[in-house]
Amino acid sequence: MTNKSSTDSQQTLPQEKLAQIIGGQISKPGDYATAITGLGFFRREHPAPPIVCMVEPSIILVAQGEKQLWVGGEGYPYDRSRFLITSLDLPANSEVLAASPEQPCVGLTLKLDLRMLAELIAQSDLPPTRDRSVAKGVGIGSVTPAMLASFERLLALLNEPESIPVLAPLIQREIHYRLLQSDQASRLRQITSVDGQGYRIAKAIDWLKLNYTSGLRVDELAARVQMSTPTFHHHFRQLTAMSPLQYQKWLRLNEARRLMLNEHQDVSSAAFKVGYESPSQFSREYSRLFGVPPKRDISVLRGQG
Repeated sequence: MTNKSSTDSQQTLPQEKLAQIIGGQISKPGDYATAITGLGFFRREHPAPPIVCMVEPSIILVAQGEKQLWVGGEGYPYDRSRFLITSLDLPANSEVLAASPEQPCVGLTLKLDLRMLAELIAQSDLPPTRDRSVAKGVGIGSVTPAMLASFERLLALLNEPESIPVLAPLIQREIHYRLLQSDQASRLRQITSVDGQGYRIAKAIDWLKLNYTSGLRVDELAARVQMSTPTFHHHFRQLTAMSPLQYQKWLRLNEARRLMLNEHQDVSSAAFKVGYESPSQFSREYSRLFGVPPKRDISVLRGQG
């Protein structure tokens, strides 16, 4: 009985340690950047329904509590034993499943360096992936002790800020290597393979993020990334759960929301600035995405803020 209790304690200690470190850094609900580039913390104290968000290529670890990401109508729950990974910039909805003031949902996000992943694949003895099929751009993986240990070392650097510039990149490189050894390795390797479809879709998304206000011709974008239009449509939707036009619309509407909320632009000005020619069409599409008309949505957000 003593041995079993000791074993259980050892299994839960890494997550508890991470929760203690994160809890010591942030005491109020919210999302927080840290002194380590690409590393952020979050804290939630109550369950919350899904909210619209954009998830960058990243790994998200929950040290305490439970969350769920919704992409294309499919839910991806993750907790202390399961991490969330995204290999593309994905429009999504984030939901808090388990949290309380006494046991807040706390965790971390670490942006992925796709170039670093490609270098590690090239430098390691890992065989090249033979599977050229494109999986979704989001997945759930099993947390490993080695992964938790490397994250614990990374977080410990926050108490040793002078060492961050030297040691943080080394530990982040180890974390990327651990991911390539995880059950989500194939997803990451497909997106970094220059002759794979996932890599081409990622390049198309990069273009859309820079040119979302411009008119979009899908055939021209497909040609830009050296794909036929039907193949491009198929793989884009498979990875992002959206069509290219829906993705562009999502980018436009969220940027308009930011302009109205943070820069106090009116509805028409925000609509024209992100590429809409008709404010009425903008309002209809905004209401479909966020559930309420623009003016009401911004009023509610300012009241909450």
